[in-house]
Amino acid sequence: MNRLHARLASLARPATGFVSQPEPRTIGSYPRGRQLSAGNFLFSGYLVEAPDTGIWDLPMPDAAFETELHGFTWLDDLAAVGDTVACARARDWTHGWTARFGNGQGPGWTPDLTGRRLIRQINHAILLLNGSDRDVSEAYFRSLARQTIFLSRRWRAASPGLPRFEALTGLVYAGLALTGMDRHVGHAMRALSRECAAQIDRNGGLSTRNPEELLEVFTLLNWAAEALAEAGRMPGRSHMDAIQAIAPTLRTLRHSDGGLARFHGGGRGLEGRLEQALAASGVRVALHNGLAMGFARLAHGRTSVIVDAAPPPKPGASANAHASTLAFELTSGRRPVIVNCGSGGTFGQSWRRAGRATASHSTLGIEGYSSSRLGVAGIVSGRRAELLVDAPRDVRCERAEDPIGTILRMGHDGYVRTHGLTHVRNLQLTFNGRGLTGEDAVVAIGPEGERLFDLAFMRSKSAGIPFSVRFHLHPDVDAKLDMGGTAVSLALKSGELWIFRAEGDAAMSLDPSVYLEKSRLSPRATKQIVLAGRAMDYATKVSWSLAKAQDTPSHVRDFEMEDRFAPE
Repeated sequence: MNRLHARLASLARPATGFVSQPEPRTIGSYPRGRQLSAGNFLFSGYLVEAPDTGIWDLPMPDAAFETELHGFTWLDDLAAVGDTVACARARDWTHGWTARFGNGQGPGWTPDLTGRRLIRQINHAILLLNGSDRDVSEAYFRSLARQTIFLSRRWRAASPGLPRFEALTGLVYAGLALTGMDRHVGHAMRALSRECAAQIDRNGGLSTRNPEELLEVFTLLNWAAEALAEAGRMPGRSHMDAIQAIAPTLRTLRHSDGGLARFHGGGRGLEGRLEQALAASGVRVALHNGLAMGFARLAHGRTSVIVDAAPPPKPGASANAHASTLAFELTSGRRPVIVNCGSGGTFGQSWRRAGRATASHSTLGIEGYSSSRLGVAGIVSGRRAELLVDAPRDVRCERAEDPIGTILRMGHDGYVRTHGLTHVRNLQLTFNGRGLTGEDAVVAIGPEGERLFDLAFMRSKSAGIPFSVRFHLHPDVDAKLDMGGTAVSLALKSGELWIFRAEGDAAMSLDPSVYLEKSRLSPRATKQIVLAGRAMDYATKVSWSLAKAQDTPSHVRDFEMEDRFAPE
């Protein structure tokens, strides 16, 4: 049906120009733009190095690789570079798409991809039409009109959530910007308002619990609201209510360095995207005191801690979900310290699966098991995806304060069915932000928990149930074993020095790890602190602390910046 309506759209009357001159709203990635200018194409886990080949002439290693190209997010990245080479490539590749696929051919004619592509082709119109002759300009506007007509007929076919928001925002955006297309705006406005009511809960969260995806939806809603306001139209009530609800949730999910917590397939967000979106929304509501989309936040001094403190997304929304229950991240000032490995989706299926495992997160895991398991495959946005099943059902979180700091007391039952054990985690951040103390325990609760533990203990031939508490470190942290192996010193580029110590029978080691960062061509090597122990009884606990060294000042002038623009 997409292909049929794409062909029918080619018969529609073309747009002849813009109602008003569009201004760029999207922010791209400078490093990715540099990579593209150099001929390094990293999409959907595949890297194709072809410096002298046009983007549509590349050897397509996978259908997902080709599909991602048709979304045109690379146009933002090239615009972020903005030099002669990048601008020339942006024009050549865009007009090349129009010539080759503009009549309805190719895999890019799906509602979500069309919405994504249409927004960017309109956003960067000045760049794309600069120096173009009349034939190219006419083909460009004809293509925009066809895509708008296609969206007006097929937006319902987009999957609920981000894909449908992309389709409807593209339709609103194009209907307002292009001559002769305003007849589609009213219907798209009402549909967008209905989607907000259906997909955004009253606390400003998405069912996927992906912070970066929430930011993308928030950004789309802001763009649509701004475009409507500029055209003298009032967005729907549910549309504006969603913006009001999402803003404080995103503030809660933001670390002290401005980046988002990396959970459930989401990254830190493009540089500046979060701040721009919050400013554009005009919402000044404070942070959540309780859970925000299932995440708890501790923040004192210059330190922020964000914890996944709720059950994972339900199977239907778990195509990108991670087994990250009770995992946390810690950032000091502008420096991430404790992290999760992140989504490996940009580096291929194997990295993607590895990134979803509990062992890739800063939490406790029983060796050989994740707190949730990857199970049945489902169809999400037209693609086959592994869903998260057998997940924790009972996840609890309580917040309290004492004279020292703020405490989170948490637990989940993800290992009860396999080992009879409940993971209990207590975290306390001091009011001055200089220290985080933690206690992780595995406990057999009640007669049924004890019975299942006894069975698991027998299967281990009385060797105990092995577990590990992992603390993945950001690649910029210089870590080394210290004090005869009883501590780990963590030196940050800001000059801060943090000391990690542990108590109990667990053995401490400093092991290799990886940091999966979307803007890089390959995973970054890093380290992780591992506390390895065995559960020999109904209750086993490990205590640990992470604190600034005494001679580290509370406020450091952090002038040294990492090379954000490194292409490798």
